[in-house]
Amino acid sequence: MAIADDIASDIDGVLSDTWNIRDGQVVLDTEDVALSGGGVKLDAAMLYADMANSTELAMWDRRVAARICKAFLASASRLIRHKSGHIRSFDGDRVMGVFVGPTMNTNAASCALHINWMFTKLLKPKFEARYPRLEDGTYKLAHATGVDRSDVLVVRGGIRNNNDLIWIGRAPNVAAKLSALRVSPYHSFITHDVYSRLREDAKLSGSTDM
Repeated sequence: MAIADDIASDIDGVLSDTWNIRDGQVVLDTEDVALSGGGVKLDAAMLYADMANSTELAMWDRRVAARICKAFLASASRLIRHKSGHIRSFDGDRVMGVFVGPTMNTNAASCALHINWMFTKLLKPKFEARYPRLEDGTYKLAHATGVDRSDVLVVRGGIRNNNDLIWIGRAPNVAAKLSALRVSPYHSFITHDVYSRLREDAKLSGSTDM
């Protein structure tokens, strides 16, 4: 089969590629990394913001679920950009933000708290007012945001004309897992590695160490 030959060729090509990995200082676009053998190392803080139990919501009413996901992703994306982050991936009801630079940890952690404020003070009340069943039914609107930092290797995966950046390292994996936590009333989770690099004032909510 021709498709089997193409797949075998792709695998052989990846195995035989000579890596050309360079250090980076800025968040990359897809075109900045070569599809064959290209890679860039970044020190980055990675943020994932995720809606909770969206599958359950979609089974109840797909159009309501679509409205909620669109509102959540648009609002979270605005906040990521407002906090000097870069949006590089959407996955269903989840958005990934990348932060670099000397204040990346503080910016990412602050963004997580702002996303929580947006969700609890704006999105959730507005949708529950429009759709009372969200407040009275078994499905409850919820979310979580996770943040970690590490060295990240950025490569380009896929095939010609159909490819995207892949972010490989501890930070993207741990941030994604943190965003899947459901530990109400907490909705923002950062690692100790991020916390230890925060500005001192960013560690406090009033006089409470967060």
